[in-house]
Amino acid sequence: MLLFGFVFLLGWAAALAALVRAVVVLVRIRRVDWVRGRGNPAVRLLLPTPAFRRLDVALAVTALLADLWLISTAIVFGVDGVFTEGWMGHSGMMDPTGQSYQADVVNVLDTTAWWTFGTAVLCRCWTTAAVQICVLPAAAWWIGSFHTYYN
Repeated sequence: MLLFGFVFLLGWAAALAALVRAVVVLVRIRRVDWVRGRGNPAVRLLLPTPAFRRLDVALAVTALLADLWLISTAIVFGVDGVFTEGWMGHSGMMDPTGQSYQADVVNVLDTTAWWTFGTAVLCRCWTTAAVQICVLPAAAWWIGSFHTYYN
């Protein structure tokens, strides 16, 4: 549990640092062509230039760190009386209003995954889209498998 608390606290700093790095990459490549100049139109659209690929990787790292922060936040708040996994410790049963917490967290993670995946695909950020579609649904499934006082 201490590990998730530590990740929760450091997640802000890491995600903000990655976001600053992505902005720096964006500023550096703003004068470079983001679409290839020659070739088949489909290839020009689907294969980004090296400069745009650097931006995509920077955004993927930012998205991964933000995802880890979101997942650790859900776990840290859920340990306080909702989840009863053996490795989390037992703090006692929560108020019954926490009964839908697990389902709500799974819904938020799934919704976030699909919206960020769609946005990344529309922006041609293929690496970022792959990170979003792999990390968040798996985390939603993992959190959905936790034992609670209510199931």
